Amino acid sequence: MNEAEKALRELLKNVKGVGLVVGILVLLFVGKSTFYTVEPDEEAVVIRFGKFVGTNPPGLHFKLPIGIDEVFFVKTKRVLQEEFGFRTKNVKSRRTEYSRGNFDNESLMLTGDLNVADVEWVVQFQISDPFKFLFQTSSPKSNIRDVSESIMRRVVGDRSVTEVLTTGRVEIAGEAQVLMQDVLDKYDMGIKIVTVKLQDVNPPNAVKPSFNEVNEAKQEQEKVINQAEEAYNKVIPEAKGKAEKVISEAEGYAEALINESLGDAEKFAAILKEYRRAPLITRKRIYLETMEDIYKRMSNLTIVDPKIQGLLPVFGKMLEDDKAAK
Repeated sequence: MNEAEKALRELLKNVKGVGLVVGILVLLFVGKSTFYTVEPDEEAVVIRFGKFVGTNPPGLHFKLPIGIDEVFFVKTKRVLQEEFGFRTKNVKSRRTEYSRGNFDNESLMLTGDLNVADVEWVVQFQISDPFKFLFQTSSPKSNIRDVSESIMRRVVGDRSVTEVLTTGRVEIAGEAQVLMQDVLDKYDMGIKIVTVKLQDVNPPNAVKPSFNEVNEAKQEQEKVINQAEEAYNKVIPEAKGKAEKVISEAEGYAEALINESLGDAEKFAAILKEYRRAPLITRKRIYLETMEDIYKRMSNLTIVDPKIQGLLPVFGKMLEDDKAAK
């Protein structure tokens, strides 16, 4: 074998080795571009030649290689959040820290009674349809912020500043969530609002001192009203109790007089009945009983008789018993 043949054989061996390596690399590339993994908090949107094919859940999936299928991963299981009027810092500690930037253009709002309130709130949402989220609008998060700010200004503008700062916060958040969801559904963006929460509501810094003075005056007013109600609750029941006592005593006295009168009437009727049967005896008995009643009231009695000389003091047993009782 001459030198030329040996060189040709060596070249063929080298070409085969390079081809094998290239083949392996091509297989690896094709295999890697054929399979993909979807994480537990994701869904995969598959586009084939620019046309939507479908979505795939978490796990290992197959796709056509060499750019035929495009896969977009969307975090559909996460609860995402947009902040208005403030920003939280990404810190490693567990404490939440807020950015001190000026976000008055987001938070300052006009209320229904033409006052101004500084409203900070949070919108939490999830991606309910990943395809619509990716391709229905060019910037879905920006749209969410615009819709949220518009709705919040509308809801706050329908209420007084007192409601916004105190009792109406939960109602405002609930109404804003419903209205935001209605608008996003009309836009068909594939977004589900999880919650809307008013983070902090205050009067603007320029009027805080005056607002605090008004609050102090209202608190003083409520204090005076509570004291007056306390005095009222103490005096009125006592007066009512006394009135009821006097009324009860008067009713008892009236009932006693009525019963006494009824008894006297029945007694008189009984005496009249006996008088009609025996007038002389009854008259004498009535006379004696009357004189006995009169004598009971006297401590000393003297009877003057023109037929005798001198005075005759009479001390009956009844008179002595009356004295002893006294």
